[in-house]
Amino acid sequence: MYYYLILALQGYCIYHAVKNKNEYYWIFIILFIPVIGSLIYLFTQAFSKGDIEHVQQNIISTINPTKKVLDLKKQLDFSETFQNKVNLADAYLDIEDFQNAITYYEEALDSVFSGDIYVISNLIEAYYFTENHEAVIKYYQILKDKNKKIKPKNQLQYGLSLDKLGKTELAEKEFKKINISFSNYHERLILAKHLIYKNKKEEAKDILQKVYEESTRFSRDIAKVNRHTINNVRSLLRNL
Repeated sequence: MYYYLILALQGYCIYHAVKNKNEYYWIFIILFIPVIGSLIYLFTQAFSKGDIEHVQQNIISTINPTKKVLDLKKQLDFSETFQNKVNLADAYLDIEDFQNAITYYEEALDSVFSGDIYVISNLIEAYYFTENHEAVIKYYQILKDKNKKIKPKNQLQYGLSLDKLGKTELAEKEFKKINISFSNYHERLILAKHLIYKNKKEEAKDILQKVYEESTRFSRDIAKVNRHTINNVRSLLRNL
């Protein structure tokens, strides 16, 4: 197995060297020092400085997710711009610190950018996960009044918030907008989980079965994007 991986790595490096007309001595290095030579070639010739920095940043963010927040805080302290506030709020949202995300999104909106669609959309998400359903409905209405296309996740969060506040009929109307064939796969999974929680297992099962049936007709790219969602759909169906 490893032998074929090394051959594939060598093959790619040699192809890259020839295609980009790099010095021929690289081919000898790749051939005679297979693993180390290929890796040296990749990092010195194939990857740009920006690529390497991007990979490093992703690794650092995974190991220490708060580092990005601290860096963006320094950036905001240096320059209190709308975009710096949004960037910091996004970072908090990424690590699920929803309360701090809300703080900086709200600060960003308290400016000439008070109607920014992106910020309002993320505020709806953050408020939903802090269970402030009144705020979800408030900001959803602002979004709706702007006659802009609303993200499926915001539509679902609005419907779920209505349901939590006992506005069942209004919630049902929103759920119908989400439950559309060949779209909104993740949102339909969340809706099914909500229905299971409310002991509406047959309704949930119907949604899950339809999503699963649709998944059998996915193209390779769509299947890859929705793999995690479909795995969860299968798991839920087995347990219903």
